Amino acid sequence: MTAEGLIARLDTVATTLTATFRPVLVASAAAAALLAPMPAAWADAALAPHRAIYELKLKETRGSSGVDRIRGRIVYEFTGDACDGYALSFRQVTEIGSGEGDTNVSDLRAATWEDGKAQSFRFTAQNYLNQQLDKDTDGRAERAADEVRVTLKKPNKGEKEFDGRTLFPTEHLKRIIAAAEKGETLIEAPVYDGSETGEKSYDTLAVIGRPLEGEPADVEEAAKRPELRAARRWPVSVSYFEKGKRDEGGEQTPVYAMSFDLYENGVSRAMKIDYGDFVLDGELKELTFLKPSDCK
Repeated sequence: MTAEGLIARLDTVATTLTATFRPVLVASAAAAALLAPMPAAWADAALAPHRAIYELKLKETRGSSGVDRIRGRIVYEFTGDACDGYALSFRQVTEIGSGEGDTNVSDLRAATWEDGKAQSFRFTAQNYLNQQLDKDTDGRAERAADEVRVTLKKPNKGEKEFDGRTLFPTEHLKRIIAAAEKGETLIEAPVYDGSETGEKSYDTLAVIGRPLEGEPADVEEAAKRPELRAARRWPVSVSYFEKGKRDEGGEQTPVYAMSFDLYENGVSRAMKIDYGDFVLDGELKELTFLKPSDCK
């Protein structure tokens, strides 16, 4: 894999991380129910405004990825509420080294805003490769009766339409938490987050484990907070699939998969990103809870 190809994959996941932090469609009644309109109780899920810093490290490689070192850092700031909408500021800087001795640095800076009722979504993203602007994305999405309409300003002006069941990132996160609280183990949904220059949505499959009890023995120092100690949490894995790429047997390999411990207030820790031929670990290094809103 070339350095450019690797960076492109990292950028896709970095943009998607603004969602969850962001399949082979399984025919099940439970999954179909989760794609129905969101109940009011789900829409009111309390997500904690917070700033989190994660350190990225290469965990393992498989096959001939051509990667021998990756390190980086994510700064993630989530604010807002269901009354005024949710804002996210995100930056990921990643240094990638190849077996040939080359080193490249990717710097992704993104910002999104999502309406509290999941009717509107705005996004901007700039990616710098070795300090030179490589990609610049700007657009917005609006939910209509039976579709999601996207208007792009950058990199190319245009419009796109997606299935009306498509979820925006915070809405998707809320649905995962709501499913976990109800004891559901699977949730599948198409998700639009503005990645891939705003021109794609992904099919996703989230697998939710049983609630985790007590503070884990290997918990990061940054996660030793009373706000987390008292909160419920679940192990979650989310796989992202390109639309229309299933083979004749109906099977499909995910573009990548993310796993993490998800708290009921929306905070994540113990992150792992699996690209198939290499895996990254994301360790929570700093966590600051921000002033909550007065939204009722």
